[in-house]
Amino acid sequence: MLGWGIISTGLHPENKIAPAIARADGAELAAVYSRDRLRAEAFAERHGARTAYDDLDAMLADAAVDAVFISSPNSLHAQHGIKAAAAGKHVLVEKPMTTTLEDSVALVQACRTRGVKLGVGFELRLHPGHVTARRQVAQGTLGVITMAQAQWGFGVRGQQIPEPRTGLRQWWMQPEMIGGAAAIMGTGVHAIDLLRFLLGQEVTEVTALTNGQTPDQPLETIAALSLRFSSGCIATVFCGRTLPDSRNDFVLYGVNGRITGRATLWEAQQGKLEMVSDSENYTEVYPADYLGNFTALIEDFGRAVAEDGEPAATGMDGLRVVEITLAALESAREGRTVKLTPTTP
Repeated sequence: MLGWGIISTGLHPENKIAPAIARADGAELAAVYSRDRLRAEAFAERHGARTAYDDLDAMLADAAVDAVFISSPNSLHAQHGIKAAAAGKHVLVEKPMTTTLEDSVALVQACRTRGVKLGVGFELRLHPGHVTARRQVAQGTLGVITMAQAQWGFGVRGQQIPEPRTGLRQWWMQPEMIGGAAAIMGTGVHAIDLLRFLLGQEVTEVTALTNGQTPDQPLETIAALSLRFSSGCIATVFCGRTLPDSRNDFVLYGVNGRITGRATLWEAQQGKLEMVSDSENYTEVYPADYLGNFTALIEDFGRAVAEDGEPAATGMDGLRVVEITLAALESAREGRTVKLTPTTP
């Protein structure tokens, strides 16, 4: 049984992570931390955590805590992860892993030095349709992949400007805390990592168009990214906060066929995988399961700890997406294509 400690009591751990820990095999919620003692105690009571803390060092000294899920503001991920690693705790951090490349390198190095696991909350890697699609690509069913697309957005009908978030989520409206992007940090990074996962390749160039990244509007609400992968495959990623009827799909085009995921990027909807090729033709349907990917994320990380393996999304995966995201923001600000140079921690 892996004892989990949750750092931060915002909406994501409230609605997804704590319930997923309760549902997952081999996991229990040992402790929760918030700077607000009453908030921590209320969260612990709702979700059955053993202990509530308003002192992070005290929680990290708790022997019942084997691993932490970090869901604090993006700019604090590295600080909290490094501190957890120093205490000998395994680290699963919400995306984006960090907001700067320097922080990503420091977090990877800290976990490596202390011999603890480091994973990132890219739960789309655990969706069964995405696992199937990756396998088909690796087996060469589609032949050479020439183009890929992924889209994940949301919004409210009739609302052109997203309303400011309230309470603990106000940091999502602060560029320095969220990491200089809104739609890209919210769902775009998931779409980017999903394409990396499906193709098994790295991004070499990025071009981005957004309606932000300017002095007047530092945070975008819509973004379109063009990515070149190492094989030459060209990909597009669309994300936004004013897309109330977004399909949240992906598609991979190869010289021998295509794979399409319909609504697979949002687990609260029924999803469908369509395979059309010279050798494989079928459709798989996946029922809506709000907690499905998150439960799988918790169980996958538990296996990595128990078997001394690697989680579905590693610290290096997190670092690569940070590189891509920073390149996209540079491209949007400067109006040019940015080539990536991979960092080796």
